Amino acid sequence: MSSGNRNHYGEFNQKIDYVLKVVLIGDSAVGKSQLLARFARNEFSIDSKATIGVEFQTRTLAIDEKTIKAQIWDTAGQERYRAVTSAYYRGAVGAMLIYDITKRQSFDHVARWLEELRSHADRNIVIMLIGNKSDLGSLRAVPTEDAKEFAQRENLFFMETSALEATNVESAFQTVLTEIYRIVSKKSLAANEKSGSAGNANQLKGTQIVVPGQEPPSEGNAKCCSS
Repeated sequence: MSSGNRNHYGEFNQKIDYVLKVVLIGDSAVGKSQLLARFARNEFSIDSKATIGVEFQTRTLAIDEKTIKAQIWDTAGQERYRAVTSAYYRGAVGAMLIYDITKRQSFDHVARWLEELRSHADRNIVIMLIGNKSDLGSLRAVPTEDAKEFAQRENLFFMETSALEATNVESAFQTVLTEIYRIVSKKSLAANEKSGSAGNANQLKGTQIVVPGQEPPSEGNAKCCSS
């Protein structure tokens, strides 16, 4: 059987080097689901309905000649769905913190979302602040400089996007996924170099990285690597 061709959207029988979970957070109606649809399927729906609960989509892409499966999780921004938080954040290695450039309140709430994210997620999580709906520049309520200053202060990546016009959507996800890959591949390398050391294995805790060939030992090969 063929090992599968490598391409941006992936093949069903393709070898996956890393699975990376990224969560989308932010107020309701800032365009989280539209950004996800644009990145995962290159689609945009004018009459998008509010997300209920949690959903996720995947896209396979190549980074540094490795095949990365991005698992992007989307959740409702409404308060009544906030109970899902701990499970939603578990294992996330990246986050997109999204506001609407035409709604000042959605930007004002960013600090609260960031606090929640940092209280639930791995401390090494890669975070990008995204000002969505850049196509509505005439209605802008959040100056780009305000967002840049916040991002610099909190050590976040920052980009303005338009899911409608597909502006910077690819770049935003690629930037976050490439940075995550850079971090986790170093951790994997360190863990592999001292595969017998429990201390190094702990470096990967909480990141939920699946690397074929490095799964936890199953019965029969538990001592395969001991000297």
